[in-house]
Order: sequence, then structure tokens, then C-alpha cells
Amino acid sequence: MKKKLKPKSEFSRNVLTLMTGTTIAQAIPIAISPILTRIYTPADFGIVALFMAIVSIFGSIANGRYELAIMLPQKDEDAINVFAAGLLINITLSLFLLIFIIFFHDKILFWLNSDKIGLWLYLIPITIFFVGLFNILNYYNTRKKNYKDIANAKIIKSIVLAFVQLSIGFIKQGAIGLISGQILSQVVANGNLLKNIIDDKILLSHISFQKIKEEAKKYINFPKFSLAGTLANILSKQLLNILISLFFSVATLGFYALVQKILGLPSALIGGSIGQVFFQKATEEKNHTGQIKQSYLNTLRSSFFIALAVFGILYVSVEELFYWVFGPNWKIAGLYAKAVIPFFAIRFVYATISTTYSISNKLKLELIWQISMLIGIIFIFYFTKNLPFINFLYYLNIYLIISYLMSILFTYRLAYGMERL
Repeated sequence: MKKKLKPKSEFSRNVLTLMTGTTIAQAIPIAISPILTRIYTPADFGIVALFMAIVSIFGSIANGRYELAIMLPQKDEDAINVFAAGLLINITLSLFLLIFIIFFHDKILFWLNSDKIGLWLYLIPITIFFVGLFNILNYYNTRKKNYKDIANAKIIKSIVLAFVQLSIGFIKQGAIGLISGQILSQVVANGNLLKNIIDDKILLSHISFQKIKEEAKKYINFPKFSLAGTLANILSKQLLNILISLFFSVATLGFYALVQKILGLPSALIGGSIGQVFFQKATEEKNHTGQIKQSYLNTLRSSFFIALAVFGILYVSVEELFYWVFGPNWKIAGLYAKAVIPFFAIRFVYATISTTYSISNKLKLELIWQISMLIGIIFIFYFTKNLPFINFLYYLNIYLIISYLMSILFTYRLAYGMERL
């Protein structure tokens, strides 16, 4: 009976493994959210959102984007040197940021217009290091199809996050519990994934400075193009959080941060797992057939119908959901959520097939799209920042939907070998 219930295809089994672990991992912080919104204020959520915005910006490029190249070498001994190249960049960047913060601490606080984040600035570099380490370990374990270990790492991360945020929140006011949970959960999440590499002594013996330089040069397009594109992408999300804090208020950012957390849940639960397995499957198809159209079409079709169902239900119920689940003080967040649901639906679909640019070696095209989208967001913010926040969200929503639909069209043509766009 159990065998009949198991998915037949390897793709489905891998997605199910990742999705199960991710679901449990995401369910934990979501389950405690109604408690957190009653023991922390919107301003507290705003401070941690500002902290994580900075971490996310630098954490996304901490490895020079060499984590994406880990999937591409045919030999593991080459892949481990790509891993080492990314790790060295991560260490260098983290140390540089620590020195920068030590010397320019007060000026950074002035730029951010928030004294409350002052002490936490010193812990940003170490958090960035562990975020980068998790990213590169995640991709290497994906290469080795260690999906169960990846799922377990995500669960452990969420357990630590929930425990720290709840325990500190009950005994001390302020954002200290929220930020401490974020930091400690990043630290412990790397254990099992790192163990899979450390235990393979033969694999580690293939690491050499010469090989690191060779592999870094071979996949130089990743830091050359993907790094800037990723930075533009993450800036389009996280710079927005920083600007909301600066031009509206930290409390407004707190409301919007909860919106991002809840509406980003489908991507975290389902989309991320689908996209991760698509990357591995599409890379195999590319190596065997020279194209990825079968993997692409299957993934695009599945993610579209999932988005239609999930976000359709959310659209008609999200305002009541925020009011009853998170408390009357968070009612306005439900209004913000309804305004941006269409965009989150499109982004869910795009996220599952976004690695098409990397697989097709069209990182320059992705870079152009990311930069153009970031410029558009800055323009929209500049011309609408004096409007009520809800009006700003409507304009932003329309622009982002158009941008992501264009990128989906680009990836579709790449997947089908139509490289002239």
C-alpha cells in the first residue's frame, strides 16, 4: 500500500522530500506568528526587517554566485573546488564588512535613520557569512541529491528560530528576541549539510589553490553577470524595505514585512522545492539533449495551476485572515496584502523556472532585466512616495507584474532554444 502511495518519478519524489521538509520548517514560524504579533510590536518587526534586509542584500552575493556553478561540472572534484572558491569569497566579504562597520558605525546609523539597530550592526557580517555558507552548502547537497538532509536542515533552522524568538520575547521587550532568533537559526542550520562534505576526506583532498583558480576562471560569468543581476534583484526587494523605513515609518515596514512573510509562504513551501529540483533536472536534460524544454514546460505548467489555486483563495480571504489570526492591530496589513497578491502569484511562477538563465548561460540577459526592473522600482518610489502607502503598493504591483511576465517570456524562449529575444 505504501509503495502505491509513493510518487513514481524521481522528480516527484525529490520535490515531495524537499516540500515536506520545507512545509514543516515553514509551518513552525507561521504557527507561532499569532503569538509573536501579540508580544512584539509592528515597530519591532520593522527593525528585524531592516536588519534582515541588509543581511539579505549581501548574503545573496556572499559567494560571488559560484553556488550556481556547483551544479555544472561533470566531476565532483571540480565541483568541490567551485565550492571552495565561493567559500573564500564569502569569508573575504564578511571580514571586509566587519571592518567597514567598525569604522563607519555612526555614519551607517545616520544613513539608515534608525538608532535602534545600532548594536546589531556588528552582528550583520557573521550573519551574512552563515547565510552565504548555507546557500553554497544547499547547492552542493542538491548536486549530490541529499534532499533529505536539506529538508532536515530547514526544519532545525525553524525550530531554533521559534524557540529563541518565543523564549526571549516573553521575558524581554523589544526586537532583541526576533533578531537573536534570526542569527542563531542561521548558525545551526549548516551542521548536517557541512558534515556531508567534511566526512568525504577523499573529496576534500582534491581541493587545491590551483584548482580553485582554474574553476573560478572557468565559471567567471557567474560573478561577472549573475552577481550583479542577483544584487539588482535582491535590491528590488530589500532596498524597498529600507526605503519604506526611511520615508514612511519602521511600523509601516513592520506591517509590510508580515505581508511579505505570509504571501511568500507558498513560494517557500512549494515554489522553492519545485525550483530546486527543476534546476537539477533541467541541468541533466541540458547535458543529454542540449535543451531543457521538457523540464521547463512541466515545471511552468505545474507552478501556474498551483499559483492560481493558492493565491486565488488568499485573495478572497486575506483581510479577514490577518485580522483574526494576527490580531486587530494587524488589520491594516491585510489591506496591504490584498493589494500585492497578484504580484506574489506571478513571482511564485517565475521563481520555479528562474534558473533557466543560468542553465542556458544567458546571465547577461538576466542582468539587463534585473537592472531595468530595479531602475523602474526606484522611479516608482520617487514619484509616489508622497502618496498614501496603499496607493504606492498598487502602482508598484502593476509594474512588477509586467516585469516578471516579460522575464517569464524570456526564459520560455531560452528553454525552447529561441536565443534571439
